Amino acid sequence: MTAGMEPVEVLVVDDDPAVARINAAYVTKVPGFRVAGTVHSGADALAFLRDHAVDLVLLDHYLPDLPGLALLKRLHTLGVDAEVIMVTAARDTATVRAAQRHGALQYVVKPFTFAHLRGKLDGYAALRRTLAAAPEAGATQETVDRIFGAATAPAAQPESLPKGHSVLTADLVREVVHTARTSLSAQQVAVRTGLSRQTAQRYLKLLEHAGLVRRRLRHGGTGRPVHLYRWNGPDE
Repeated sequence: MTAGMEPVEVLVVDDDPAVARINAAYVTKVPGFRVAGTVHSGADALAFLRDHAVDLVLLDHYLPDLPGLALLKRLHTLGVDAEVIMVTAARDTATVRAAQRHGALQYVVKPFTFAHLRGKLDGYAALRRTLAAAPEAGATQETVDRIFGAATAPAAQPESLPKGHSVLTADLVREVVHTARTSLSAQQVAVRTGLSRQTAQRYLKLLEHAGLVRRRLRHGGTGRPVHLYRWNGPDE
């Protein structure tokens, strides 16, 4: 973000509390962005926005009380001054086109990687910087082109995974290892993610092969030696 600009306040709206927590954790990792709140229904989103001003809403389409698209239209009707990025498993063309018609700034299809969502957030940050620098009296064609170019900036491409592996699960395991203060065993990762030990082990090996985690063998005590994993990638 440009020096002196306030952090982008983000509301995360997703019916699944676990997914909402992951999305909120992703947002927190991007410099210049701050999570204002997480809610799990359209009614709760409207109630939150009545009392809190936010800049950006990450909006799921599959909500328990009304579709995300209906909420998107409601926000515009009520004059809520916030941009919306759809973050949803809905991928049919009709839903995507309707989101665009009703003013969604971007559209992210689940499952996705942190890098992919960060690309969308970076595009939004670029749009804010461009708008902040635009003259109040009127924009030139060059400024208009920059504004629309920033709004549609392509996101970073998600990392490829072997067939049968979930991007969301890979990111979940990566997040646990990344934020841990100490090395973790596969069993500890399994407990923290809610996965089976075998599944956690499988994804840890993927992260090791990608160079994102480092593995060492711990000897001593009774029983078999234990493999421990520690984050070895960049501080994202």
